[in-house]
Amino acid sequence: MAKRPNPLQPLLERLPKPLRNKYFLTLSLFLGWMVFFDNHDLLTQIRLQRTVNRMHEDKAMYEQRIEAAKQDRLDLEVNKEKFAREQYYMKKSGEEVFIIEEEED
Repeated sequence: MAKRPNPLQPLLERLPKPLRNKYFLTLSLFLGWMVFFDNHDLLTQIRLQRTVNRMHEDKAMYEQRIEAAKQDRLDLEVNKEKFAREQYYMKKSGEEVFIIEEEED
């Protein structure tokens, strides 16, 4: 039986040599699948990394706020009278309090 010529042979010969290699094609398809279609694709990983970076920034901000709150608590424990006068405008009997508000530009 005579072997019939492949009708696609002229098209295959026009392709560059790497595109005719089955290993190269398999690797290309695998990488394409991993980058675009997999559950852990490249775009998802970039989004997740941005989220992690934002959470690290938030963590640092909250740690600073916690330290400021601890310092305020220590100040309150040391000088309760000053806190009451400044925050709640409390005064002693027979004493006058003048509130001066500064205008901010």
